[in-house]
Amino acid sequence: MNESVKFRKMTIHDVDAVYEIEKQSFTLAWTKEAFEQEMLKNEFAYYVLAETAEGIVGYCGMWLVMDEAHITNIAISPKERGKKFGEALMREAIKTAKAQGAKLMTLEARVSNIAALNLYKKLGFKNGGIRKGYYTDNQEDAIVMWVNFDE
Repeated sequence: MNESVKFRKMTIHDVDAVYEIEKQSFTLAWTKEAFEQEMLKNEFAYYVLAETAEGIVGYCGMWLVMDEAHITNIAISPKERGKKFGEALMREAIKTAKAQGAKLMTLEARVSNIAALNLYKKLGFKNGGIRKGYYTDNQEDAIVMWVNFDE
């Protein structure tokens, strides 16, 4: 990474910036209201932000339920991709999940998202199966991936 990146927990004041990255990153973007609900109402939600001198460059949302962490969404601003921020953010999310008592982490990824799948494999995630037609924009399948922190 060429730039210094810092990580912190998301607050309600970060919703606008996170929503902008979400809209730029996904065809099935979450609504601004969904992020607000995550911050205000979901006791299981924990979002890690990646920030540089330029501002928020990425986020990773997860639900921490008992000893499991489920990644709900992760994105890096399109103009900041290719700088290893995604890997650093995932490593920070894993560190955070472990600190919160998680023993395993799971996520879904598009079968066509080779860059993401390679990153998750690099971080120890294993293939846990397929969710047929998971993505409603084009009926693409999702690969379910898991990592057990105790292995």
